[in-house]
Amino acid sequence: MSKIENIATDFNSPFRGQGGLTKRIIPCLDIKDGRTVKGTNFVDLRDAGDPVELGALYAQQGADELVFLDITATIEKRKTLSELVNRISHHINIPFTVGGGISSVEDVSVLLKNGADKISVNTSAFKNPQLINDLAKEFGSQCVVLAVDTKKEADGEWYIYLNGGRTKTDTKCFEWAKQAVDLGAGEILLTSMDNDGTKQGFALDITRTLSTQLPVPIIASGGGGAMSHFVDVFEKANADAALAASIFHFKEIGIEELKQYLIEHHINVRLC
Repeated sequence: MSKIENIATDFNSPFRGQGGLTKRIIPCLDIKDGRTVKGTNFVDLRDAGDPVELGALYAQQGADELVFLDITATIEKRKTLSELVNRISHHINIPFTVGGGISSVEDVSVLLKNGADKISVNTSAFKNPQLINDLAKEFGSQCVVLAVDTKKEADGEWYIYLNGGRTKTDTKCFEWAKQAVDLGAGEILLTSMDNDGTKQGFALDITRTLSTQLPVPIIASGGGGAMSHFVDVFEKANADAALAASIFHFKEIGIEELKQYLIEHHINVRLC
């Protein structure tokens, strides 16, 4: 039985608890050279620790899922670090999403065999949208997470960026997200490059647009710095999950205390 099925057994569905759908808290491990790193606005990276140790800690503390992103795999034209994925998977018992350098059905097969429960595609899917359809047919939409890196430009529109935020496109965020869902993406991991690492709060406007107009769960990423930011993104933007990194890595906010805070503010979350 998979980790997703285990949670489904305990809670009737992967993300359902007493009183309705639960909101998920997801730590993110951005990996470079085998280490967890974190920056601001996708630059100025600093070391944040050993990914195996951090993954195990977050699972123990009550994280709902874990995301692993090999942030230089695409730009370095190599595959995701499957051996590291394997090591992390043996230390956690929660759903595990892996992304970075994935461009084929074969790539996904390797990662699933090494312990991933879901995979995340970004640049490769944008360049070859058929990949989303192929993966959804082979593994099911629930396995396919579309990662979207987006930035708000002077015209007020949110545009797609590729290659770890290095390459701007002329495609608008919502248009690409909708196309990907139509092709079979089962979830959207939405990262605002403007908010990333700033700890000033999530991008509520674009998150709300996707969460209210698309029929799949939206994971908000970029900007979480205070517990109130999580209340805002759940209440005001209707996000299904919130992802954060540095506040967890550097012990600024604990997962357990965050979930208790959310419960006190009438946000339905799963407690261990």
